[in-house]
Amino acid sequence: MDIKTIKTKKSRLDEVDFDNLGFGDLFSDHMFIMDYENGEWKDPRIVPFENLSVSPAMMTLHYAQTIFEGLKAYYTKDKKICVFRPSAHASRMVVSAKRLCIPKVEPEMFLKALTELLKLDRGWVPKKRENSLYIRPFIFATDEYLGVSVSNTYKFMIITSPVSLYYKEGLNPVSLITSGKYVRACQGGTGHIKAGGNYAASLYPAKEAKKKGFTQVLWLDGKEHKYVEEVGTMNMMFLFDDELVTPPLGGTILAGITRDSVLTLAKEWGIKVNERRVTIDEIMNRADDGTLLEAFGTGTAAIIAPVGKITHNDRTVVIKDGKTGDLSHRLYEELSAMRHGEKEDKYEWCAML
Repeated sequence: MDIKTIKTKKSRLDEVDFDNLGFGDLFSDHMFIMDYENGEWKDPRIVPFENLSVSPAMMTLHYAQTIFEGLKAYYTKDKKICVFRPSAHASRMVVSAKRLCIPKVEPEMFLKALTELLKLDRGWVPKKRENSLYIRPFIFATDEYLGVSVSNTYKFMIITSPVSLYYKEGLNPVSLITSGKYVRACQGGTGHIKAGGNYAASLYPAKEAKKKGFTQVLWLDGKEHKYVEEVGTMNMMFLFDDELVTPPLGGTILAGITRDSVLTLAKEWGIKVNERRVTIDEIMNRADDGTLLEAFGTGTAAIIAPVGKITHNDRTVVIKDGKTGDLSHRLYEELSAMRHGEKEDKYEWCAML
């Protein structure tokens, strides 16, 4: 399908202070929209960024039939734009769509829409190395109906936002507290996809964690409340004496694109990688005896987020004296260099525009 483009009459680009960006609160000039009705996706278009008009009875407002992705574009040393692993994000969105009975957007259309939008708004990609253009594709149900059922109509949209670091700590270690009585996901649920409802359910525990001075919640499994799963916005990694351990994918954990990238690099560097279940007690005990060398989160927003402190019940451990570990730093620099065109992209992860 051809994409129709309507350009904005007046760009807001000159009003942006690229030296003082936040995260997710500023939006580029244009957005992509495509509609689903009568059994097919149609009318793909790029239009000026603007508000939507929706019915109060729109089903997504009531039943949360909505999914999304999050990826980033970077300004490279040779003045190109690198979009990191867009094909992987397009494929993951197909998995999310299936679970929520949403008609899939073919990866080819996803990539075409993304490419055309970024070509038009490439001036919104920040040039500072620590900054990037955050890209948010999403699909939501649009039927006007108050019965619990699958919608017949949808919108697929992409908006973009120039951003700085997700965590104010940057590459300095963050602090985590376990989820206590709260549960993020259970087997058979939607924990493995990027569904809006997953994040809504995590907001209250995250709010309580921040009141206590913690950066995020470290979620434990929903059945026994003892196995580490993930942080609200990141997969988790633990470097023990001789291995890098991460909880396995199995229906409750998001298949992170950065997670996969880190595991690939670690294996290439000769690090033993083990995807296995790990209890919070093992983490706490090995932090105490010194065999937990590093802990860090991986995700599109933060890339690598070292963890300096974990609290579980009434017990707190400090990891690597609260400092950023060598592996965390190396991974961050390697992925950043690849994204900015400073190192060879042997895995062809970067789509260049």
